Amino acid sequence: MEWFTESGYWLSRLVLQRALAAVYLVAFLGAALQFRPLIGERGMLPVPRYLRGVPFLRAPGVFQLHYSDRFFAVWAWAGVLLSGAVVAGAADAVPLWASMVLWAALWVMYLSIVNVGQTWYAFGWESLLLEAGFLAVFLGNARTDPPVLVLWLMRWLLFRVEFGAGLIKMRGDSCWRDLTCLYYHHETQPMPGPLSWFFHRLPRPLHRVEVAANHVAQLVVPVLLFTPQPVASCAAGLIICTQLWLVASGNFAWLNWLTIVLAFAAVDGAALAKLLSLPAHTPLPAPPLWYEVLVVAATALVVVMSWWPARNMLSRHQRMNMSFNAFHLVNTYGAFGSINRLRHEVVVEGTDAAGLGPGTVWKEYGFKGKPGDVRRTPRQFAPYHLRLDWLMWFAGISPSYAQSWFGPFVERLLEGDPATLRLLRYNPFPDAPPTHVRARVYRYRFTTRQERRATGAWWHRTLEHEFLPPVALRPR
Repeated sequence: MEWFTESGYWLSRLVLQRALAAVYLVAFLGAALQFRPLIGERGMLPVPRYLRGVPFLRAPGVFQLHYSDRFFAVWAWAGVLLSGAVVAGAADAVPLWASMVLWAALWVMYLSIVNVGQTWYAFGWESLLLEAGFLAVFLGNARTDPPVLVLWLMRWLLFRVEFGAGLIKMRGDSCWRDLTCLYYHHETQPMPGPLSWFFHRLPRPLHRVEVAANHVAQLVVPVLLFTPQPVASCAAGLIICTQLWLVASGNFAWLNWLTIVLAFAAVDGAALAKLLSLPAHTPLPAPPLWYEVLVVAATALVVVMSWWPARNMLSRHQRMNMSFNAFHLVNTYGAFGSINRLRHEVVVEGTDAAGLGPGTVWKEYGFKGKPGDVRRTPRQFAPYHLRLDWLMWFAGISPSYAQSWFGPFVERLLEGDPATLRLLRYNPFPDAPPTHVRARVYRYRFTTRQERRATGAWWHRTLEHEFLPPVALRPR
């Protein structure tokens, strides 16, 4: 079948696959370093307790068969090593069938982690990585030219990410329609980055231009992904530029980077190679029949399963970041359908005083990514995902978002649990755990230019109300 492959996309596939493996590496690394205090046997939301009430078909994965912290650690670090090998070119150095096995292993390994991650893994970019990873199984390797069908499926995935996000904005918060959302977003986003203060302080007319440009990038440009070249490449380039703007303005784990990776499925690799003065690619022989059959079958599966996200996008009650099956295949996406106008941060404090009174000295715990110390410059962590910091942002929106895990988190602070403390930037009680811990809600806002020059602070904060009254460990 001469139509089955397109040799001109060899460089596009190379970039896409290596970059996708790099995203896998970051995801597995985060799982390996953070799982014990979050979902470990003594974690805030332990996997063994979760699995006791969840059947295999609702959360398929290896941990349904066996779980221990040691086994999870080996599994996650094996994912780091395997994805690192693929980044280095292992999948292109083996036969086609072996390359597919490597990509399938990465998908199964990360699916197993996501399906026991509970609240800590309830983010759209988890499903996006799994769906892209599943498609990569059928994208071939250096032994065959890229299959056209899978390149189209990658574009369809990118279309759903961008177009779904555009629709949810137009249907959601009115500030997207009156072009004022960026008056607030850079300040109230989950985890501001080092440039977010500067983005927030841009002139308001420019913020309105940003919002209008975002609507074009998400509602018009994605349609052009399905047009002939060079228009499709130009559309992919615009999406890449838009995502790099988002990378510079905040921390959104690997969402933006993975969207950039997917855009290469629409880039004319031959034109890109010529631009970079790379040698011309010689078309490869036709792939084996069994491979063609598998690609056609996978395409048919995705087409059938696309009914659910397509219907969701057309619905007035569109839902964002939702998986319709336990394998996280052919999902629906979207982000920031509503924008917070105010930023509320939960500040956690402890004391080593034996008794409490008006003169009690409280010391604040420092988090790695979320705002705390008003003079500390926001850091860039993406594509690495600080899961506790992100959930703390949700806790500031409403205590209901923290109902399942905040109590266990405080309990581990009172115990001085080393694994939990490693999630933090600063522990004010290095010698012995505190006797009491409390949490209070502060209203945070970016300082003005005048305040910044006068104080050196990035944030100004005012106390609003109590989140958790002082608590101590119960006697055992």
